[in-house]
Amino acid sequence: MLLSCSNIEKAFDRKTILSKCSFVANEHEKIAIVGINGAGKSTLLKIIMKELPADRGEVILAKDTTIGYLAQHQDVSSENSIYEELLTVKKDILEMEHKMRSLELQMKSLSGEELDAALKSYTNLTHQFELKNGYAYQSEITGVLKGLGFQEDEFKKTISSLSGGQKTRVSLGKLLLSKPDIILLDEPTNHLDIGSITWLETYLSNYHGTVIIVSHDRYFLDKIVSKVIEIDHGAVTVFKGNYTDYAEKKAMLRDAQLRQYINQQREIKHQEAVIEKLRSFNREKSIRRAESRQKMLDKIEPLERPEGPDKTMRFRLEPPVLSGNDVLKVEGLSKSFGNLTLFSNLNFEIKRGEKVAIIGNNGTGKTTILKILNEVLLPDSGTFQLGSKVKIGYYDQEHHVLNMEKTIFEEISDAYPNMTNTQIRNVLAAFLFTGEDVFKCIGDLSGGERGRVSLAKLMLSEANFLILDEPTNHLDINSKEILEDALNDYTGTVLFVSHDRYFINRTATRILELEYQNLTSYSGDYDYYLEKHDHLSALAKESAEPITQMETDKSSSASSSKADWQNRKEEQARKRKLENDIKKAEDEISKLEEEIEKWNEELSKEEVYSDPGKCLEVQKSLDQATSRLEEWYETWEDLCSQQE
Repeated sequence: MLLSCSNIEKAFDRKTILSKCSFVANEHEKIAIVGINGAGKSTLLKIIMKELPADRGEVILAKDTTIGYLAQHQDVSSENSIYEELLTVKKDILEMEHKMRSLELQMKSLSGEELDAALKSYTNLTHQFELKNGYAYQSEITGVLKGLGFQEDEFKKTISSLSGGQKTRVSLGKLLLSKPDIILLDEPTNHLDIGSITWLETYLSNYHGTVIIVSHDRYFLDKIVSKVIEIDHGAVTVFKGNYTDYAEKKAMLRDAQLRQYINQQREIKHQEAVIEKLRSFNREKSIRRAESRQKMLDKIEPLERPEGPDKTMRFRLEPPVLSGNDVLKVEGLSKSFGNLTLFSNLNFEIKRGEKVAIIGNNGTGKTTILKILNEVLLPDSGTFQLGSKVKIGYYDQEHHVLNMEKTIFEEISDAYPNMTNTQIRNVLAAFLFTGEDVFKCIGDLSGGERGRVSLAKLMLSEANFLILDEPTNHLDINSKEILEDALNDYTGTVLFVSHDRYFINRTATRILELEYQNLTSYSGDYDYYLEKHDHLSALAKESAEPITQMETDKSSSASSSKADWQNRKEEQARKRKLENDIKKAEDEISKLEEEIEKWNEELSKEEVYSDPGKCLEVQKSLDQATSRLEEWYETWEDLCSQQE
């Protein structure tokens, strides 16, 4: 055991964030901490690092254990270059190297016992130097910097000139090079492209120490972790396995709890109905039987209905107008900034109903393509043409489509002046803005809150062609899943840029990779792209020609893979439909339970039970609702059996 958290409790403004939080981190473990935004994940890391005091409980570190921490936001202030800043981590090795060089100079003029003593010191020093991998420290620094997405010509940039994301990458590099026993990472992939994230996955998977990660990147967590710590309504639960294992176990656990709750509610209502019937006979024997059943019923300890997430977005994307089959045609598109050519002679088409993801390393021009299509930027050459009846809805990762001076309410009301105040409030409530929150200034919102405002505007736009730039940035996992479901149900066309591989896998039907200033098209999801990418790269090297645009499904081997991909998609669609049907059944059961409760309250009113006509009318409605409830119970059980 390297780290133990025992009964940690923390509250802010009387709101409990963590309650009796206990878990253990062992040597070499790779652990994820998950939960919705605001659940307390970052708070827990700060308590472990003693940056925040816990209200109760204790954090115990094993003796001589070193720990390193990367917070979400870094304010690194230094006039060092990027390379020099990482070199500071190797200060002890540099000092040893300096001593070795000094001894080498001294030994040239020494003899006898002095030389023997110097040789002994030099031997010990070189041994320690080798143990610390001193001869490879320069290549180690270079490897980490390149892995995190820095080019060699950037190594000399001063820290003070870097963006916030670049400073975070520098801080991550320093942390990895320092090699503590425990690494705590808070959203480490936020400022990395797919290539850098893949490199970090490999690095952390092979890391000799313990790693604890807070991240919303599900693909990243699947590749690395073997334990998941969930924070839900302040409570902490530990699950073995990666993120997918956790999600499946969590769903099974909630389904089992919901099944137990529904079965108990059904049994309680059945017993209450029997008791009521027995009492209505008004015979001594029947009354005794009713009393006996009532005593048994009173001993039942009611189960609470299992809770879902605290708050979730609710929205549906649906275009009112169907576009033509040809949605977008791009020909000869090129763009440069100064001497930097991002891409040249791009040609591609998008058909109605496609969900197309553009992927590639940072700086290759993915966002630039989207800005050109939205006429935010002009291309150097080339044209694009929209198809018949195409209406674009644009989601900008930097939220330039939002006016920072306006309130949330003004942003919606000004864009859609025909909406009433009530309609605007209802829309904003669906995106978790209620009460006085709607009058917050856009400029004062967090990245996640601005993202929700942009999604609200996107929903209202009634577009049939969505162009999305990093739509999952700043969203928690639950919100990502809601967006994924909305896009999968969307009958329009989608073109998006994303580094979220899990999101791409769930939504994309085709992938365009921007690499070497050109596009390569892959007909499938992210897993299909990975399967084919290495093969194409090998072919390109053999032919010694640049990668050009091609459809990978033209080969016979690709055809079989595409069929496999289609089967996987159909199976995923079937599972999603089953999940939606189960949720619909659960919602109907909840509504009917509320309706039955309402009719029972009506029957208890004097103006109803004293009026035979009204009483019969209410009883009829109650019987109908009860009958429908039984039918939905049977439907729900049948669907759950199919799912199992």
